[in-house]
Amino acid sequence: MTLIEDPAVPRLRPPAQRGERRRRWRARRRIRRRVAALVGCAALLLPGLVWAGSRGWMVRDHLVLAAQLVRTLNGQVRAGEVRAAERTLSELQVHADAARMYADDPLWRGVGHVPVAGDDARAVSVVAGTVGELADVGLPALLRSVGRVDPAALAPTRGRLPLTPLAAVAADLATAEATFAAGAARIAGLRRAGLVGPVRAAVDRLGAELRAATGDLGTAARAAALLPPMFGASGRREYLLVFQNLAEARATGGLPGAYAVVAADHGRVTVVAQGSASSLRPFPRPVLPLDPAQAALYTDRLGTFPADVNLTPDFPTAATTLREMYRRRSGRLVDGVLATDPVALSYLLRVHGPVPVPGGPPLAGDTAVRTLLSGTYRRIRSSVAQDRYFAAAARATFAALTGRADRPAALIRALGRAAGERRLLVWSARPDEQRRLEPTVLGGRLPADDGARPTVGVFLNDGSGAKLGYYLRQSAALRPGGCVAGRREYALTVRLSSTAPRSGLPVAVTGLALGGDPYTLRTNVTVLAPAGGALVGMAENGRPVPFGAGADRGRRAGIRTVDLRPGATTELTAVLRAPRAASAAAHTPRLWLTPRLTGWSPSTDSTDGCRNAQ
Repeated sequence: MTLIEDPAVPRLRPPAQRGERRRRWRARRRIRRRVAALVGCAALLLPGLVWAGSRGWMVRDHLVLAAQLVRTLNGQVRAGEVRAAERTLSELQVHADAARMYADDPLWRGVGHVPVAGDDARAVSVVAGTVGELADVGLPALLRSVGRVDPAALAPTRGRLPLTPLAAVAADLATAEATFAAGAARIAGLRRAGLVGPVRAAVDRLGAELRAATGDLGTAARAAALLPPMFGASGRREYLLVFQNLAEARATGGLPGAYAVVAADHGRVTVVAQGSASSLRPFPRPVLPLDPAQAALYTDRLGTFPADVNLTPDFPTAATTLREMYRRRSGRLVDGVLATDPVALSYLLRVHGPVPVPGGPPLAGDTAVRTLLSGTYRRIRSSVAQDRYFAAAARATFAALTGRADRPAALIRALGRAAGERRLLVWSARPDEQRRLEPTVLGGRLPADDGARPTVGVFLNDGSGAKLGYYLRQSAALRPGGCVAGRREYALTVRLSSTAPRSGLPVAVTGLALGGDPYTLRTNVTVLAPAGGALVGMAENGRPVPFGAGADRGRRAGIRTVDLRPGATTELTAVLRAPRAASAAAHTPRLWLTPRLTGWSPSTDSTDGCRNAQ
């Protein structure tokens, strides 16, 4: 019999199907409840999220205005417009306080714990706090120092440098430096990997500006504290002032050329002796005990040849050696050593104006480098006559620059530029003064510890025995690479080019021709790894090459000799590693370079910390 189902009669399902249907119904009910709960939460959180977002925009607006006012303030300070700067600072403090207040809002701080957006919120809060601290403490201290001393009061007059105004601003400059340094450290500690592009760019820019300002303020603060005693406030001092000849490269700039002994007594400065480093003559044995690692890397010429004391970039090493060499030849023990170069002199002459020099052309800002490093060798063939002209040039410029200053503020800026480029170096025989000098750019000390910013050095020493360095052009770039066992790697690229002519140079320029051909420019390139780091390898024009390995003040070093024919270019690359401790946090590595006639156009990139560096 065939059974026909009646559609009006419900069909019974098997027990298994009935259970599955109940489970689906319960699941849908749970989903509906969760959606309802999320909607409810969103309804509750939305005002808070909107509030936090509005706070974020307010922080951003006030920080943008604060940044604009900082630029205005900087221009006013440089122009000596103290009253206008005070008004700008008051307005800046209003915006800095507002940004800090909004960034301290509990809901905004809560955003700092939200995935993805949290890194940006925390970074903005740190920036707001840093700007607020600068506006409250650092910038007022800086402005007080500017307001207390008119730049005209710092200008030398008739060979005398006023010392009292410098002592008056030392404390305020130290306060400003400490505040900027603390801000730079806070910004350096931010983790950049999770930041969106605009926030990361702003953080990097602020960090770079704070680092630069900290360095400048540190130099200014120490100069204000040290110049009075070093310029004889408590009694006469004598210094060996050395002019580095950049036409023959040395690690600190150029070989020691002409020198002068300068006496300072209660601010009055006079030249009491002059000469040429070549007149000191080589010594049969090192005049002072050499560091064994430095002697192995640079040979004992470091302690026997006056022209080679600065094969090392460490200026205190060079200065102490040269001081002893001068003592042995002259019987005079100086209180310190100063070094500068023709490029620094050109900065000062651009402010002062041309200076007549007996027996030769006048020196001016746009001609001094060419005259002193090239023209003199073409015009005067006798080395004795050359030394005579260099001595006359030193006397004339010293008298002019210490005699009067019509534009003192511009002169101070020129000195600051020279110091920032390591073209003005100072070593004191007084241990307490030297301790304060060493951390600054004036000290020229190769640090044994880089701290949180790994430093890579590229230093040039002439290997031609000639003055062909006038035609050397150079550039350097440092790019972070990956992490190897918790240590950050860097790729260093150095390009060297020769613009020398193929003929027509006098023997005074081609010199000893140690490069084989009189027109071959030979340069010994020293690469120093970060403190506690490693130099993994070097390549020349893309091909791995051997190099002389050693160390200088605990840093691993590699030396490669590069020969350049006129018009030739060589590219050296090196792979370096930072120690684990310096690789842990985000940082921007530093490049320390030999000062040259023309700039290096250096470039470095920021990098995040290695995850497994702790």
